[in-house]
Amino acid sequence: MKDTGKKVKFAVVGCGHIGKRHAEMIVRNPEAELVALVDVKPAAALGAIETGIPLFNSVDELLAADLEFDVVNICTPNGFHAEHSLKALDQRKHIVVEKPMALNKSDAEKVIFKALHVHKYLFAVMQNRYSPPSVWIKEMIESGKLGKIFMVQLNCYWNRDNRYYKPDSWHGKKDLDGGTLFTQFSHFIDIMYWLFGDIDNITSRINDFNHKELTDFEDSGFINFDFVNGGAGAINFSTSVWDRNLESSMTIIAEHGAIKIGGQYMDKVETCHVKDYDMPDLAPTNPGNDYGAYKGSAQNHNYVIENVIDVLKGRAAITTNALEGLKVVDIIERIYSSK
Repeated sequence: MKDTGKKVKFAVVGCGHIGKRHAEMIVRNPEAELVALVDVKPAAALGAIETGIPLFNSVDELLAADLEFDVVNICTPNGFHAEHSLKALDQRKHIVVEKPMALNKSDAEKVIFKALHVHKYLFAVMQNRYSPPSVWIKEMIESGKLGKIFMVQLNCYWNRDNRYYKPDSWHGKKDLDGGTLFTQFSHFIDIMYWLFGDIDNITSRINDFNHKELTDFEDSGFINFDFVNGGAGAINFSTSVWDRNLESSMTIIAEHGAIKIGGQYMDKVETCHVKDYDMPDLAPTNPGNDYGAYKGSAQNHNYVIENVIDVLKGRAAITTNALEGLKVVDIIERIYSSK
């Protein structure tokens, strides 16, 4: 699509919290147009959604309709991401798929192959890359200011309890959710991979402390590994924190200094002590998505939609490409298989 001034037309599949966020950001963007919504629930059961937009009951119904659109945003439960992406790609639509791209490497590869076969873009949503601390630490790593990386520790301690894992929800069901690392913490694994590359020599201890009646999978774990590019790493995670999120943090021990990015959503630089370096002032990070009883990652979906439009109009490259989305799925799958 050349930059002719024509609006990019989007359809959003899945009208839960994240789907509504996608729809809102599309409506707000002057170069975008929201032309369709899809959800299995009727409009009356969805709460606040964009009014005046056709609502379809399924992806099949949307794709069979006589409706013109360019991009399908897949915001359905995790277990449907690959299936819905493949159906939309069959109809030669560009895809924006929420994390994770799939629940296993094999399905993610099928989606990538299909996108290449039909010559359509595949955008993997990892919006935490847009947060100012993420942009800053990426420049620090790539510039070599830190020197050799010795150790990286990622701590993800959140609350997810019966306010989140409700009986009628897809959350907590193995085939639709996939597990804590897929649904809650894949954003932070993506940041780690984005900064330091692939991992190997993985060992994991996985526990289910207080979610046995709520989920089909673990709520906590300790993971140790080596980075292929050098250095050792660890991920410590839990959704068993009482009442509210505690932190998401990354501590980096390197040849020329130490850095800790913390806060509930890796939204604050808590420590920066680096040889011959003065920390600049960073722009404030957008707050986490607020779902009432619990909170999620940063509200950066406006940047995701802007990137889609810029790419389709030939003004920019994809911020999170399909192979990076695949790699996050691959890493999580290997972590789970190492326990």
